[in-house]
Amino acid sequence: MKKDFLTLKDYSADEIEYILNLSLEIKKDKDSYCNILKGKNIAILFDKHSTRTRLSFEVGINQLGGNVIVLDAKSLQLGRGESYIDTAKVFSLYLDGVIIRTFSQETLEIFAKYGSIPVINGLTDTYHPCQVLADMLTLKELGMLNKKIKFTYIGDSNNVTNSLIIGFSKLGIDITIGCPEKYSPAKEILEYAESQKNGSKVNIINNPVDAVRDADVIYTDVWFSMGQEMDDKKLEELEKYQINSDLLKYAKKEVKIMHCLPAHTGQEITSEVLYGENSIVLKQAENRLHAQKGLLVYIYGKLYRENKK
Repeated sequence: MKKDFLTLKDYSADEIEYILNLSLEIKKDKDSYCNILKGKNIAILFDKHSTRTRLSFEVGINQLGGNVIVLDAKSLQLGRGESYIDTAKVFSLYLDGVIIRTFSQETLEIFAKYGSIPVINGLTDTYHPCQVLADMLTLKELGMLNKKIKFTYIGDSNNVTNSLIIGFSKLGIDITIGCPEKYSPAKEILEYAESQKNGSKVNIINNPVDAVRDADVIYTDVWFSMGQEMDDKKLEELEKYQINSDLLKYAKKEVKIMHCLPAHTGQEITSEVLYGENSIVLKQAENRLHAQKGLLVYIYGKLYRENKK
């Protein structure tokens, strides 16, 4: 039976932990599992531009022995109105998997429902689970992915925030969201986290100083996601949530700074902090490769074992 990765909701805490441990193993020995995708053709379909998603998946699939086909909707019959349903069915005739980076989560759900190959979420407006796998891997590597951590995400709530909340709640880890009330996480995301009933809490704090006070990690993302227009009013409302040297005075001295990139320096974060000694943003970017290789090995290793039965 195929295994999709549309959101971290699809995976249990044990599966997430397994993938993270597998990713660390692969990172230590990049030649391990180098033939797991031998003979596999995997497409990456882009409706949104990409640097880290494209590079990490292309390199990762190649290192695992697979073949990558990079596509965009405009160059396919999708650009002329062919349905996603028909496209999913045709993809399933030729391919062994597809990674999709697009706007609507519904697009992935259609591909997963009508296709017979694994579908991986490379990013949608609602979720960014591959990024958060890499984020959790980065924290695990530093010995910080545990219930003692004070982890604060600050700024605009978006697809990264949603996936962080889901991932942390799955693992029973508290998370603090520092944001204006207007830009709080969606109600259904908070309800999902609460439904996990494993003791983890999502703390919504509107005062940025209180949100970062004694934080071990501070994470932020752009205030305007891809496809959104710049809004002067939103800029003004989020201005005091910028990660800068003044705000960091309230966090722990050794606080780690995270950002999924690309960054708009001067908006959500200053250059001084982004490139400072406490920043681990490049480690996050590097771990996109290793976390996604772990995910691919899990998905295709599982399929291989099931087919051998």
